[in-house]
Amino acid sequence: MSSYKTKKTPGNTAWFTHDRFGMFIHFGIYAMAARHEWVKYYESTPEAQYQKYFDHFDPDLFDAREWAKAAKKAGMKYAVLTTKHHDGFCLFDSAVTDYKITNTPFGRDLVKEYVEAFRAEGLKVGFYYSLIDWHHPMFPLDKFHPRRNDANAPELDRGRDMTVYAKYMRDQVTELLTNYGKIDILWLDWSYPEEWNAPEWMQFGGTKGKDQWESEKLIATVRSIAPEIIINNRADLKQDLWTPEQFQPIEWVKDEETGEKVVWEACQTFSGSWGYYRDEFTWKSPEMLINMLVNTVSIGGNLIMNVGPTSRGYFDHRATEALDAYAAWMKVNGRSIYGCTMAEPEFKAPEGTKLTQSEDGKRLYIHLQTYPFGALQFPGLDASRVEYAQFLSDGSEVRYRAKAPSAVPSDHMADRSSCTVPTTVFVLPTVRPYGLSPVIEVFLK
Repeated sequence: MSSYKTKKTPGNTAWFTHDRFGMFIHFGIYAMAARHEWVKYYESTPEAQYQKYFDHFDPDLFDAREWAKAAKKAGMKYAVLTTKHHDGFCLFDSAVTDYKITNTPFGRDLVKEYVEAFRAEGLKVGFYYSLIDWHHPMFPLDKFHPRRNDANAPELDRGRDMTVYAKYMRDQVTELLTNYGKIDILWLDWSYPEEWNAPEWMQFGGTKGKDQWESEKLIATVRSIAPEIIINNRADLKQDLWTPEQFQPIEWVKDEETGEKVVWEACQTFSGSWGYYRDEFTWKSPEMLINMLVNTVSIGGNLIMNVGPTSRGYFDHRATEALDAYAAWMKVNGRSIYGCTMAEPEFKAPEGTKLTQSEDGKRLYIHLQTYPFGALQFPGLDASRVEYAQFLSDGSEVRYRAKAPSAVPSDHMADRSSCTVPTTVFVLPTVRPYGLSPVIEVFLK
């Protein structure tokens, strides 16, 4: 069994740390602008101008079953959908607002269809819910609000009551957790309690954290409905899940206060934005996508990759191609991801490789991110511990042998004297097997 222990979580994360790979879906009326989900902020878009997206929103090519099948084919085991993003627009039929999808030309509850379709494919279901709301009349202006720099901003902010808005959030989250059956993840987003040089008229110094969100009440509400649900820590309260965004950690994420290893998930995009961005061209290569997944699991984390559907409701060709890259690799190499974690400390990854290991410790996976010529030397792996080795992609045998021990300096001895290190040599074909990042599956005794 894996020797790694993580910080105890209030919710049930056992399935999550087994499944390892999920799909994020950022969808809303900002897809019509097709230039980032924060377009309202970046362009300080007036309400009347932004309203045109609401008035014309009709994702007529949306088919939740196609989304779910694409996620499953890519090897993803769970999904998280933006039920409401920062612009306040709701993809569900909320009883406490008119700013919702059922009042657009589309007229249907998209969240309901999403839940049903993903459940039908056997995938776990998660909801993203934005704590921020640039549409709600009681949400105080702050450093990220699109109206923050308007000449009449102080007047616009006057009378806004955060306690009213906090109750609105609890009411909506209650709807989401009671109207759609069991929900596995609640992905809240996000807090910014750090002080800054705010105008005097801004409430709370233009910041918002757990006190403003009334996070303790919010979390208590969630736990009363769904005790085992996974909640991230973006309501400015530690819960189940840490979520580093748009960067790849190089070691297991830890609680910054206690130093304990935590359950964590790298959230990443195929390109540079979360919502659909027609003219965004920094799309990641298939090799980078595969390596991101492997690198994440090799240090004990999950990866959730985002798709931003077009305003007509389908995944465009770039997103489909990215998902296809995962589908091809995961079809044959998924065993090195599911139920796997960081390899035990005794195993040090040879140069150009990453390691994952099954939770029961019986299988070690060597990911050849840089393909070696003719052989792979694995210092520290004693050949006597190897029962069998094969390429995971096709189950073809990889022969191996013990190399005569070599003397290397010991990091554990004060006098830096030498010690012998057992080394296993894996004999490889000169030409790399078909596919990205081949994996050697090593059965351990």
